Amino acid sequence: MRLHRLDITAFGPFGGSQTVDFDALSAAGLFLLHGPTGAGKTSVLDAVCYALYGSVPGARQGGQGMHLRSDHAQAGTRTEVRLELTVAGRRLEITRQPPWERRKLRGTGTTVDKAQTWLREYDATARAWKDLSRSHQEIGEEITQLLGMSREQFCQVVLLPQGDFARFLRADAGARGQLLGRLFDTQRFADVEKRLAERRRATEARVREGDAALLADAHRMQQEAGGAMELPELSPGEPGLAEAVLGAAAVARSAARERLTVAHCRLSAAESGHAAAQRTLDEARELARLQGRFAEARQRAQRLEERADAHREARERMERGRKAEAVAPALELRETAEDEQRRAARAEAHARGMLPDSYAEAGAAGLASAARRAAEELGGLDAARRAERRLAELVDERAGLDRQERADEDVLREADAWLAEWDATRGALQSRIESAQEAATRAEQLAVQREPARRRLNTARTRDELAADLEEAQHRALASGQRALDARAHWLDLKEQRLNGIAAELAAHLTDGEPCAVCGATEHPAPARKVAGHVDRETEERALAAQQRAEEQHTEDERRLGVVREALAAATAEAGDTPTAQLAAHADELEQDYARARRDASALHAAQEELRRAEHERERRQADRQQAAVRAASRLTRRETLEREQATLEQELTQARGSAASVAARAAQLERQAALLTEAADAARSAEDATQRLKDADARLADAAYRAGFDTPQAAAAALLDDAAHRDLQHRLDAWQSEEAAVRAVLAEADTAAAAQQPPADLAAAERTAAEAERRLREAASARDAAARCGTELDRLSARATQGVGGLAPLRAEYDRVARLAALTAGTSADNERRMRLESYVLAARLEQVAAAATVRLQRMSSGRYTLVHSDDRTGRGRSGLGLHVVDAWTGRERDTATLSGGETFFASLALALGLADVVTDEAGGVRLDTLFIDEGFGSLDDQTLDEVLDVLDSLRERDRSVGIVSHVADLRRRIHAQLEVVKGRSGSSLRQRGADGS
Repeated sequence: MRLHRLDITAFGPFGGSQTVDFDALSAAGLFLLHGPTGAGKTSVLDAVCYALYGSVPGARQGGQGMHLRSDHAQAGTRTEVRLELTVAGRRLEITRQPPWERRKLRGTGTTVDKAQTWLREYDATARAWKDLSRSHQEIGEEITQLLGMSREQFCQVVLLPQGDFARFLRADAGARGQLLGRLFDTQRFADVEKRLAERRRATEARVREGDAALLADAHRMQQEAGGAMELPELSPGEPGLAEAVLGAAAVARSAARERLTVAHCRLSAAESGHAAAQRTLDEARELARLQGRFAEARQRAQRLEERADAHREARERMERGRKAEAVAPALELRETAEDEQRRAARAEAHARGMLPDSYAEAGAAGLASAARRAAEELGGLDAARRAERRLAELVDERAGLDRQERADEDVLREADAWLAEWDATRGALQSRIESAQEAATRAEQLAVQREPARRRLNTARTRDELAADLEEAQHRALASGQRALDARAHWLDLKEQRLNGIAAELAAHLTDGEPCAVCGATEHPAPARKVAGHVDRETEERALAAQQRAEEQHTEDERRLGVVREALAAATAEAGDTPTAQLAAHADELEQDYARARRDASALHAAQEELRRAEHERERRQADRQQAAVRAASRLTRRETLEREQATLEQELTQARGSAASVAARAAQLERQAALLTEAADAARSAEDATQRLKDADARLADAAYRAGFDTPQAAAAALLDDAAHRDLQHRLDAWQSEEAAVRAVLAEADTAAAAQQPPADLAAAERTAAEAERRLREAASARDAAARCGTELDRLSARATQGVGGLAPLRAEYDRVARLAALTAGTSADNERRMRLESYVLAARLEQVAAAATVRLQRMSSGRYTLVHSDDRTGRGRSGLGLHVVDAWTGRERDTATLSGGETFFASLALALGLADVVTDEAGGVRLDTLFIDEGFGSLDDQTLDEVLDVLDSLRERDRSVGIVSHVADLRRRIHAQLEVVKGRSGSSLRQRGADGS
């Protein structure tokens, strides 16, 4: 990396624009940056760092860049830093503008513009600069990737702060570890330590969980085994727990098998006694059953003897019923004939009741003859009915001619009236069409003006909304800015309080007999104590995090404010300054005029259609008037013809109607009379036939009853049984026979008769004996089942415990392995003799490289006297790994770097810084650093040592490096000709550059 040019405007103490030509300064290899205290030497280095990373080193960062603006700058001058450099073979130009507060372009008050960043690259082929990006994030990532180091590393490697390395020489292992950890990014090794510790805790928890499950199974086995199992007095995670649990389980299983064997023997004895008692009970029950069966059969035989008379009567009743079944068809036939005769008589009486009295004594033949005469007369009225229908048609037709005549008169009257007004109607419609055409033309003109007015009104409303949003965004940005400043002030206050109480923190790490990290004393008679309200590092870091969050929120509010401001400017440019109400009124007026014109224009088509319909109506009315005249002439001839035909038909109908009102009424009378006479004749014939069938049925019934053995038909009807009575009587007879046969069979059984001769059976005593035997069997079976369940459960739990122990073995082995690794990387293992953590081990290797690189320059600076060496010895009871000693060639002894004098400390820290720069550069990927800055410390050197130090710095030119020295030493201004002087003044500082040739 080589710096070429730096332009500064309104930055830090520089109120105006200043330019640094690093190419001219670097021509001599060494150049001096000097000036009075407070002039702004460090601000030049801050500008370089800000251009690259967007922030300045150390505690000077913060405030979202608001503090970077010069208090000497003019109100309209914006702060800007532009750096031109070459890195990784690419020539880049970075321009950064921090946020700044300026006056509003309109109105009163101030507003804050957001930060801006530009990145350009020089194209050697086109001989022009080309833009790469304007994104803060993209530019930051690009620069960090090209340089290969973070801002902290850059400030330690390129901007060499000698005070920091002097403190590094005298610091303890913890402070060195923090600095080296930031430079070499060893957080991944600390993450490995943390990951191993977390994995150790996780595997330990799983081992304890497995042991807890094993103990739970052991407690369940103890519950099953009762007092035959004793659990070990061990907790989860203790060694030997698994073996003790498995041994106790084996003893419990053995005892359970013994109990099961005893239970089997007792169960066999109980089963034998129960079988004997059951046989005795079965024999007693069989004897009692046979004796009861014999007694029951005797009782049933006695009941049969008592019901013998009723059985004989039922048998006789069944016999009479069978005889009566032969007479049943004749009975049913006689009942059917009687029913038919009654129905026929009722039908005949009803039919005669509908006839006149003159037919009361007429027979069936007379009624039929009268019906035929009425039918013949009805047939003669057909011609009269046709004439009557024709007469009705003539009347209707004449009425239709009258209606048609009246309708034609109305048509002629309406047509004459309408045609009289035709000229006025046509003129009015023509006027409406012309008005609508004019309105359509006016609507087209208004439509052209309407859309721009609406668009301008919407933009004006957006402008008003954005104006309100702008004010709100400004308030929010000011509030977040104030919160950011308050958070920064709070963080700085806490930082100052912590620095004031840092002695108490350092005193907390003091050990008797060990040197103090500040003064080097080994005795600590009065170490500082923490007071109430002491601020520790965690509190300070929380405040710093809160301050950073507040700054991020402020940046976001500033970004939103810029977006709203840009949108407001665009809306104002389009809408102008015309009030929204005025634009709305104008737009509404245009809308109303446009709607009115559209409404008037919409009547054009309707008016044209109405004119077309009116012309069609005129033609139709003229045609209707002509057709009405033609129909009037034809109606006159048709009316005369109808009148002659009507007179002839009326004469014929008068003769045919007789006394009836009409031919149809006379025909209806004859039709009804013929139907009634026919129905009465049929009913009379049916009644005569039914009476004859009833007489025949009576004769057949008397003959059937005699042949069946009954004196009268009534006796046969009384003896006849219906289906239900027959089934009931047959069921009683069958039941008697079945019962009689069953009783005889039981009384004839040999074993039943033999049992009846024996004494009564003692069933109760046999049941008590069997119940006692069954109780003893149940108790023995229950004991056997309990012993079997206990053994099975113990076997299952033992198998699960054995499986759990087997599954836990790899986990326990993994825990032992992880625990050893975690203890080894944490420095707490006995195998780690120096108690060195993994991160400290890596940092010790880096420190050893730094010490080797620094020794090369330190020997030249000290004329070969001093050599820096890394020491991994333990300090007291602490851990080892980050010790740094100096070897004095004059004495041959190795001593702590804290014993060096002020001048020795300076050139030792300078050598250490240059060595660290080389190592960090290699660590960053070998990026070449062609420009370095060394800040202060040269005033502590004598002339000879100063010459040697300058020779070492001058030797850096061998690798085409340029080194800038920041110092107050007057002798350096004589020795180094290329200079950049910072001149302090009331209106701000300025830069004065002089080349190696003095120009």
